[in-house]
Amino acid sequence: MNSNIIKCCILLCLLFVQASCSGSREKKEVHVSEVTNPLPIKLGDPFILHASDGKYYMYGTSLPDGFEAYVSTDLSQWTACGQVYKGGGEEQWNVDCFWAPEVYERNGKYYMFYSANSRNNPTNEGENFKLGVAVSLSPVGPFTDLYNRSIFEVDYPVIDANVYFDDANGKTYLYYSRCCYKHPVESEIAEQMKREGVYDEIEESWVYGVEMKPDFSGIVGEPVLLLAPPTRLADRQAEWESRSVTSHEVNRRWTEGSFLFKHNDSYYIMYSANHYGGAHYAVGYATSKNPLGPFVKASNNPVLQENQSKGGTVVGTGHNMVLMMPDSALYCVYHGRMTTNPDERVVLIDRLTIDKDGVLTIQGPTTTAQKIAY
Repeated sequence: MNSNIIKCCILLCLLFVQASCSGSREKKEVHVSEVTNPLPIKLGDPFILHASDGKYYMYGTSLPDGFEAYVSTDLSQWTACGQVYKGGGEEQWNVDCFWAPEVYERNGKYYMFYSANSRNNPTNEGENFKLGVAVSLSPVGPFTDLYNRSIFEVDYPVIDANVYFDDANGKTYLYYSRCCYKHPVESEIAEQMKREGVYDEIEESWVYGVEMKPDFSGIVGEPVLLLAPPTRLADRQAEWESRSVTSHEVNRRWTEGSFLFKHNDSYYIMYSANHYGGAHYAVGYATSKNPLGPFVKASNNPVLQENQSKGGTVVGTGHNMVLMMPDSALYCVYHGRMTTNPDERVVLIDRLTIDKDGVLTIQGPTTTAQKIAY
């Protein structure tokens, strides 16, 4: 064999070995924790931020005058951080009912979007919820309001802020739910309940989306209606989205707790239906090619619901978010209620998968140990 060829072969082998060794040195160590539902945290509407410091921060509905946070390195063991936002002060725009915080890390700061009753209530409405945004230099606060007012004003109460930063067009989108309050809607289920003498009317909450200004000071254009309960009983979504009504639990049909994310070239918006305080609270999803729709609800809804009817111990599953782990695995974080104490909301986390056809499923609710790479 030609000596030059032999030298080239030796050089290529040395380069291969060097590249292999270099790759092994740069490869990050994989850690795996064992997580069992429910997590040791009692709150509603959970949201987990995986911050740039590598830690996981959880926020949710729990305090009468603001929000608290918990921190974890492995999603299994959690440490309380105390109250990170305090509202309801005489000089603040909000009064009470502090619900559903979500925190996003942007340009070295942390922004908390949340719902609360507004102090500005000239007609003395029973529900006067608006959306606010607070900022902090740390994920554990203290958070202070970026503006001492709601982000925007509409003539109906709104809750459950969710924000999506779209890399495709550089825009920021805000999603929220119009409350059921003073919002009776005509539908076949409403007609049926009236004929049966159960309810005179059925109120509904709807999910809207709108572009938001980059500085979160307001919205761009008008909100777009994205999701609402079905009007016809023949609609395949009608049965599961109307269970709180058909079980005579309450005369309201909710579409709330929305969470938007993108997978491949589709936008997925997840939402909760039925009464958040009841056993029928459940999660569905819809998809679109555009962040403001139109969205089409999935045929396999609901993708998360109680398991008591199957011998399990979890009811009232809803208001979820989706957490992507470092290995790109997706997890659904949500609250539920255990049959041993149905009056208390607890936090659960279960694997979420999307198959090659774009069908989303959640492997839960579970109450056995599961391994999560973090």
